[in-house]
Amino acid sequence: MEREKTIVRTSILGILVNVVLVGFKATVGFIANSIAVILDAVNNLSDALSSVITIIGTKLAGKKPDKKHPYGHGRIEYLTSVIIAVIILIAGVAAMKESVEKIISGEEANYSYLSLVIISVAVIVKFVFGRYVKKVGRKINSQALTASGADAVMDSVLSLATLVAAAVNMIWGIGVEGILGAIISLIILKAGIEILTETLNSIIGTRADKQLTENLKAAVCSHEGVYGAYDLTLHNYGPTKIIGSVHIEVDDCMTAREIHKLSREISTEVFMEFGIILTVGVYAKGSAEGKSAEIKRDLEDLLKKYPEVLQMHGFYSDENAKTVTFDLVTDFSADAEDIRNKIVAEISEKYPDYRFFTVLDSDFSD
Repeated sequence: MEREKTIVRTSILGILVNVVLVGFKATVGFIANSIAVILDAVNNLSDALSSVITIIGTKLAGKKPDKKHPYGHGRIEYLTSVIIAVIILIAGVAAMKESVEKIISGEEANYSYLSLVIISVAVIVKFVFGRYVKKVGRKINSQALTASGADAVMDSVLSLATLVAAAVNMIWGIGVEGILGAIISLIILKAGIEILTETLNSIIGTRADKQLTENLKAAVCSHEGVYGAYDLTLHNYGPTKIIGSVHIEVDDCMTAREIHKLSREISTEVFMEFGIILTVGVYAKGSAEGKSAEIKRDLEDLLKKYPEVLQMHGFYSDENAKTVTFDLVTDFSADAEDIRNKIVAEISEKYPDYRFFTVLDSDFSD
């Protein structure tokens, strides 16, 4: 798969760049007795380790589905990001410990002009490389690469701060190594927490992207005979595999053959355009005249009293059986059961000859 090759290729490049930077920065740090530069080198080492983990995770995530894991192994990429976040957090804690010890001891660094040149080169290399990795990560939807790129850009800023501290030390003889190290540690910890939070949200399951759901529903509704698209749900089984379902509203006079043809056309188009495996269900659209239309209008007026109700769909009235069915989508903060019971009670009072059946849907997507 081209995506996998891109991730591996970019990660290998990241390992090479970071290993070189580790060597240069560690040498400068020990010669100059600079805790900030040494911590910067350690941070680059953790970046190289992160790239190794990214490669391993990508290879495992690319394994084909099997009987035990029929949806594939794509979510392993999220676990990879969790491990990277933990590594960053550990590096941040270690950096804070060393910085505090440096502040207490008051030991000063001793920079040379050569060390400043090396740090300057590292700033430029890390910034350019970070922008590149982040761009690639966004292009192929890789959280691990995007996180690595963002971390690299941040590293360049931290290295720039180290450079400034070195200049201050050489020009005015003021040592700010420990304080700068502590600041770097806090920023590293912040980055680790943000990456961990974002990845855990992906594992738990987040709301589908609004632009994606709007475009998907528009594509579904563009087919002749479709009056609306509802109950769209999308399940993420890794960055490149999404499986979902949607209900379409069609005339109740359509034959099974016509519905089969239409649903297959929709599923095929969605997969070709969005890469999403979509199952299509059906709501029947009844007559817009007579008693059915009257009940629907009264029900829509009644729903205006309940701002917690976001949508009603799937309305169908069976005149012979004297039954009415419809679905309600309520806000997550609402007591959906209580609202449903009140609505059914009120509409039943006005139409005592009918039985009303309501399904409560969740607000899964826009």
